[in-house]
Amino acid sequence: MEQAAQEKLNDAWDWEIPSKLVADLDDWREQFSEVQELVVSQDGERIAAIVKADDALTVCVNGDTWTSTFEKAWALHFGPDGRLACIVMNDDEWTVAQEDEPWEERYDYVWNLRFSPDGSGVAANIRTSDGYGVVLNGEPWDAKFLQMRSCEISPDGLSVAGNVQLEALSEGDIFTFRKGLWGLAVNGEPWDAHFLNVWDSVFSDDGAKVAAEVRIEPGLQTIAVNGVPWPETFRAVWQPIFVPGSHDVVAPGLAAGAWKLLMNGKPLWNRSFAQVWHQTFSPDRQRLAAVVASSFGRWTIAVDGDAWKTTFGDAVLPPVFSPNGRRVAAVVKENNRWTIAVDGIPWPEDFDMVWDPVFSPDGGIVAARAVQGKEFYMVLNGKVISLGCAKLWDPVFSPDGSQLLLKAIEFGRLYRKVVPIKQLLA
Repeated sequence: MEQAAQEKLNDAWDWEIPSKLVADLDDWREQFSEVQELVVSQDGERIAAIVKADDALTVCVNGDTWTSTFEKAWALHFGPDGRLACIVMNDDEWTVAQEDEPWEERYDYVWNLRFSPDGSGVAANIRTSDGYGVVLNGEPWDAKFLQMRSCEISPDGLSVAGNVQLEALSEGDIFTFRKGLWGLAVNGEPWDAHFLNVWDSVFSDDGAKVAAEVRIEPGLQTIAVNGVPWPETFRAVWQPIFVPGSHDVVAPGLAAGAWKLLMNGKPLWNRSFAQVWHQTFSPDRQRLAAVVASSFGRWTIAVDGDAWKTTFGDAVLPPVFSPNGRRVAAVVKENNRWTIAVDGIPWPEDFDMVWDPVFSPDGGIVAARAVQGKEFYMVLNGKVISLGCAKLWDPVFSPDGSQLLLKAIEFGRLYRKVVPIKQLLA
């Protein structure tokens, strides 16, 4: 769903102008006493930062500041729909501001800013004098809880879930603890079931089901769906996901000293690993990849149960499928150096840091931004294709795959560039 929403937005972007000066950031640094981390919209048309002027904080966008000012501000983000939001505070009261419009309600604290895939839903955790809860598009839950530690938004942006503490616990009261104090609340309504712990919830595509990791007793964990735990239990489980377009749940589980990938509590792949997590479906829903450890301390990617032959000792980040589902890439780290591995083959170049790979629409080209020393570079199919610049954001392919959108800071200025792929690979 996220990919479909992004493709729809990409179609409406300007792919005709080859180069555009978006903002002169040196002017910002002369104008403001403080310029915090820069964020750029997906289409590259806007750059923003929290800035300090006249002893107050505000947000600067393409050189223009919001009329609203704040004592504190953080978590500035462009949502998937291009709207700009951040968490702000005045007079010890916190809220969320979107496009220079703070939400009406105020809270003791706000955190965990979340966006739905299309940006229509914006949610966050809140704390008030009555307890903990969630605010969605400016509307807080009526229900409040003793504790709440997460905030997950449904794909349609209409629902929010989070793990909540349902009963108070006195110091040393092990009997109440063993009954289970934690549950999951969806739109303010907690599950009937109580557990020792609840972690990492996720919605089905239609928002009708929510799955989460739960601990049912010391040393035993499983997955619960709408409050009903799987009959099977495990020594440990990792975050579940729903099979796209269905209510089937896939999650890693540890039993008999080995990790297996499970569907609805039963083994999905016919082999086990030293570790399994970050399972990811291809856009066409036909393939499933995950980060696995083939042996202790050696990481790789498995696709439909078959692990890449090449392994990595430091890290392997979550897999990324090509739009057609035929190829898989991931960020990998070996000997403290980062690169991209595609279909099990690492690029020959390595870097101080590299970000998630981005596939062209036909899957033939893989792009990623990387850092070497203090300079950022764009890399295509393992080849460094751009001169170093001060800052670079993730590239975006045009809908037909013939062009690449680059957002780069050069000589103190942000440029939005649309470059033909043939030119980059020449």
